[in-house]
Amino acid sequence: MKIRNELNAYLYKQKMNEAEIPSQAIPDDLATAICQGDSLAVKKLLKKNGSGILTDERLLSGNKLRNSVYHFILAASYISQACIEEGLGHTEGVAIEDIYIRRADKCKKVDDVYLLYKDMCLDFAERMNEIRKETVISLHIRKCIDYIYENLGADLSAGALSEVVRLNPTYLSRLFRKEVGIRLCQFVKEARIDTAQNLLKYSDLKYSVIANSLGFSSQSAFIVSCKEITGMTPKEYREKYHNKQ
Repeated sequence: MKIRNELNAYLYKQKMNEAEIPSQAIPDDLATAICQGDSLAVKKLLKKNGSGILTDERLLSGNKLRNSVYHFILAASYISQACIEEGLGHTEGVAIEDIYIRRADKCKKVDDVYLLYKDMCLDFAERMNEIRKETVISLHIRKCIDYIYENLGADLSAGALSEVVRLNPTYLSRLFRKEVGIRLCQFVKEARIDTAQNLLKYSDLKYSVIANSLGFSSQSAFIVSCKEITGMTPKEYREKYHNKQ
């Protein structure tokens, strides 16, 4: 081994300090909550655990920012694999992991890494919650949901979607609300605003461009929907969360 001497010295130092290298990247209870799609529990645990991954318990770099980014990468990989084992598609899990690692690589401050870590944990939890719901809904509604997410800028009215899934519009609306728990038009609105939030945070696209690309009838309609769901106008949301790094 090319690092034999360094390895022996490292292990000796660990033994003398009676320190144990953490067996995993994040706590068991947090990993469980994420895999179960329990966003509320994830928020509570993140608040309880404080800085979480930003500890020096396992030193990977003498530079604090780099150390936090390296721990972030370990956490992203661990969460992704845990979620994949619980039903998340391999391609999707790795894609989410890669997106967040690329964002962490651009962070300029340790606090930014932790904020990104919280976003990642919650995004994985929300996706796992969606997957758990998808397992109990019909093929028609699952096809409808997939089409919505893949065509956010298209006509997503009950009439248009009924042609996609080959169901009567009234029956589709009733079935969707029964199986998903909210009205079809509300689901579409929330899906669009969810994507809009990411565009507002991580891009400099004009509000009119975002509104048009996501199928809103006008910029005014976009503002009203954003205010309804996030409590803020697009301008207020961007000013609060935009990644200026």
